[in-house]
Amino acid sequence: MGSFAEIQERAEKRKGGAEALRALMPKVPDHGVLRLTPDDRLLSEMTRYVFYAGFVRNIIDSKWPGFEAAFSGFDPAFLNFVPDDYWHDLTSDTRVVRNGAKIMSVRANAHFIRELAEEHGSAGHFFADWPVEDHIGLLAVLDKRADRLGGMSGQYFLRAIGRDSFVTSHDVLVCLRLAGLPISETKPGKKDFRLIQDQFNAWGTETGLPQTYLSRICAFSVGMPGEEAED
Repeated sequence: MGSFAEIQERAEKRKGGAEALRALMPKVPDHGVLRLTPDDRLLSEMTRYVFYAGFVRNIIDSKWPGFEAAFSGFDPAFLNFVPDDYWHDLTSDTRVVRNGAKIMSVRANAHFIRELAEEHGSAGHFFADWPVEDHIGLLAVLDKRADRLGGMSGQYFLRAIGRDSFVTSHDVLVCLRLAGLPISETKPGKKDFRLIQDQFNAWGTETGLPQTYLSRICAFSVGMPGEEAED
């Protein structure tokens, strides 16, 4: 594997220089802020990313005030005790996208959030305190215990709530392969994710950069100049 400096240099050339690349980086992830994020806000973001899958994001975003109202502010304590009729009525509620399976995922994920709160004090504590060096372990928890948050939905949810994390987007995977990581040309498996985690950990040690930055720089380093990167 080559130095991450080579990847960063390639990204800088594609994006118009070091300053231009730095301008494309988000705020440094702050797990202290994540730790204090209320459970209802985490359930809200979970739901947003569940509904993003298979739908145009702008449509979901434009309806989000209606989602917040229809799902009672995503209060997990309330949603864990509402009767079946509450969920049945939502399947015909025009304030939300009326996808029955995804609506019911909110019920399952409200239960998941409450479990985390009981186990760790709050879901925010859980997500903030999980080791960055074991991001793939956290993804496995989402895949096993949450509903419809496996794969990219779970990865983008974690990025959205401010957790330091990489994503295995198409461009990031291309970057990793170009760097010499022997991962699958198709969908990454468990062995591939272990290799990816180890590589991001190594790059983090090399550069001192958060994994969110490493992931984005990696994505920006591939493709044609001026082409939008996927990260």
